[in-house]
Amino acid sequence: MSEKVMCPYCGSERCEPYKHYATRQNGSRLLSECLACEKIFSETKGTFLEGLRKPISFIATVLKTRTEGMGFNATCRALAIAKNTLLLWERRLVGAKHTLLLFSLMHTFLSQVIEGDELYTKIGKNIPVEDCEGWTIVLMERATRFIWTIRCGKKDRTLFYKAIQILRNVIERSSDVTLVTDGERRYGNLLFDICHEVVRTGKRGRPRRVLRRGIKVRLKNKGKRAQQAGQPRPKYEAPHPEHPDTCQDMTPNAIQANRLEATNASIRRRNSAYRRKTNTYAKSTMGLQRTLDIFWIAHNFIRTHFTTKKVPAVANGIMQQGLSWQDVFRIQTPLGNPLLAF
Repeated sequence: MSEKVMCPYCGSERCEPYKHYATRQNGSRLLSECLACEKIFSETKGTFLEGLRKPISFIATVLKTRTEGMGFNATCRALAIAKNTLLLWERRLVGAKHTLLLFSLMHTFLSQVIEGDELYTKIGKNIPVEDCEGWTIVLMERATRFIWTIRCGKKDRTLFYKAIQILRNVIERSSDVTLVTDGERRYGNLLFDICHEVVRTGKRGRPRRVLRRGIKVRLKNKGKRAQQAGQPRPKYEAPHPEHPDTCQDMTPNAIQANRLEATNASIRRRNSAYRRKTNTYAKSTMGLQRTLDIFWIAHNFIRTHFTTKKVPAVANGIMQQGLSWQDVFRIQTPLGNPLLAF
């Protein structure tokens, strides 16, 4: 990512060093002056570290402990920090997720094979599954294990629509995208509503609506759907017609979400809200989403995947090398971030 200093007040990059100042725990820091608005600001202004006095190494240890599966209260007891302090750190870190997602969507990709699946946990109290807001949608790129979106909420059209909106941005930056799901038809239905086009062949009649060129959707046929007489129900199917120029190179053996199932198992290990050890797994949807956003940062940009031996963002061509916790702490959140709605 770019190391240019951006003014947190006016957004200008016309900044020059002003002077250095000493901190009690974290060494020397730089003050910069904006030539556009003539304001002086610290290098931590607008970042996670603004106003924090704790050692950066200690903060990194705390947040790494959280991403390795320790619960919120257990982390506070073990590392002797206040609950409000940890809550403040986690809320601040989520701001870096929007910046990293925007940075990722600026790149162009040759091909993306996306696997889609859902996890489930309880929130607040034990209520029927269909009314619970603990459903979590995960869309992951197969080869690089880069998670494009991980979002929790009630399992309805709104939750799927927000996930597909991110996928639409990926489609606009890719020449070939394949979506493989485990049987949930709303992925394909919403994607068809958002990313379809009309094929005009010159023949009489209404033009046919198909998915955009280069987009393929395959799902596992789980339900007891009607089948034609004398023909067995296919195991996999395309829920909507695809563009005639789209390359059909998906074999039946490639239509599966096994890699995402393994990632889901990792999420259950690394997020205490998904482990069946307490009656109340998560206190609120907002709190659960906060932990998922932190997992997204650590999984995609910090942690080396044990299978690919690379950081997923590096394997996906987004970065040349992975980030450290200290690098994430210094990311400036852009003014008026357009991805906050996602």
